[in-house]
Amino acid sequence: MKIFEEIESEVQSYARSFPRVFNKAKGVFLYDEEGNEYLDFLAGAGTLNYGHNNPIFKEKLLDYIHNDGITHGLDLHTKAKGEFLETFNEKILKPRELDYVVQFTGPTGTNAVEAALKLARNVTGRENIIAFTNGFHGVSLGSLAATGNSHHRGAAGVSLSGTSRIPFDGYLGEDIDTTAYLDKVLSDSSSGVDLPAAVIVETVQGEGGINAASFEWLKNLQTVCRKHEVLLIVDDIQAGCGRTGTYFSFEEAGIYPDIVTMSKSLGGYGLPFAVVLFRPELDLWKPGEHNGTFRGNNFAFVTAKAAIDHYWSDDKLSKEIKRKGDYISSRLEAIIEKYGEGNFTTRGRGMFQGINCVNGDLAGKITRRAFKHNLIIETSGAEDHVVKFLCPLVIDDENLKKGMDIVEQAIKEVCGKEDSIPEEKDYFDNQKLAS
Repeated sequence: MKIFEEIESEVQSYARSFPRVFNKAKGVFLYDEEGNEYLDFLAGAGTLNYGHNNPIFKEKLLDYIHNDGITHGLDLHTKAKGEFLETFNEKILKPRELDYVVQFTGPTGTNAVEAALKLARNVTGRENIIAFTNGFHGVSLGSLAATGNSHHRGAAGVSLSGTSRIPFDGYLGEDIDTTAYLDKVLSDSSSGVDLPAAVIVETVQGEGGINAASFEWLKNLQTVCRKHEVLLIVDDIQAGCGRTGTYFSFEEAGIYPDIVTMSKSLGGYGLPFAVVLFRPELDLWKPGEHNGTFRGNNFAFVTAKAAIDHYWSDDKLSKEIKRKGDYISSRLEAIIEKYGEGNFTTRGRGMFQGINCVNGDLAGKITRRAFKHNLIIETSGAEDHVVKFLCPLVIDDENLKKGMDIVEQAIKEVCGKEDSIPEEKDYFDNQKLAS
């Protein structure tokens, strides 16, 4: 650990929560140098939906490397890129009747968001962007301006302009539809909110605390955007690639965003990869007008294609995610009923859920105690008050149950409960899907 203490910047964060030197990962497990095994419910902050070193992707990647496949190609046409585009179009876009073009940006989520905001401004000729309370879109300056968290915004060192903040669904209470407020301020020339180029939204706010927008709210948001000729951007960087149960998190809401940003698990193997999807009529870019040296990770093209071919050629994984999501929900509800005493509530959907704690101190104690039991799980939210479940989507029933048991044990210990965890009902056997 000495070298990290000597020369690595103080900006490191996850390493503080999990102070070990990890040297191996497989499936849903991480291993440290001493050979200790840790169940991973962080999964690269949602980057490893298909687990660590997925053997299917690994084989494809190693074959590509052994055959001297293109590693770096700027935005040149390569075989790997063409095969990814073909697969993505045929198995993801067309079955969902989504007519999008694909822009390859720099390799991270914030690169995709920056491109999306710039495109919206160029297309509409307007500057303002509507973002939401508790939203998180990245920490480069344009994305950071649309991010709500004061901890991240405070590090900018400059004023963050060009955005207006609107309450997210539920922010003002369950009975208040904040899209009506948005409609009002956009209809009133004296509201002080300039007509925006776009609205950017996460259907489930990940870093903001697992706040899930209702489908009705999302539909209303789209209606308001259409009414005022404002582009709708869905940031699907963390909630996408199956995390909520469908490939895109907005599918079940029945909306059709103008622009979609994707990254994290898009590459499948944990390789950096980000894209912006948008309606063809918005493709007003001039050649090279928005670029980036690493806007084409050919290794990620290979593993992204393998992920789609193996997991998204049918609806089997989607059904499994929903089944496991139901299990997570049932366990969390039972835990809260038993240990809650007003300290906990649940939130989220699919396999993107969390335990909302009364404060960040309690949530931190739970995750630290879970780590002592060899479970890696983190917090999110403005005050780090939500215990955030981001286990790989491909986790088997046994290890999912094991992880939930550890969380329950950690909560029991933190809350000082002496009674043991009750015997788990045979939930999975009752919920098995027909093969």
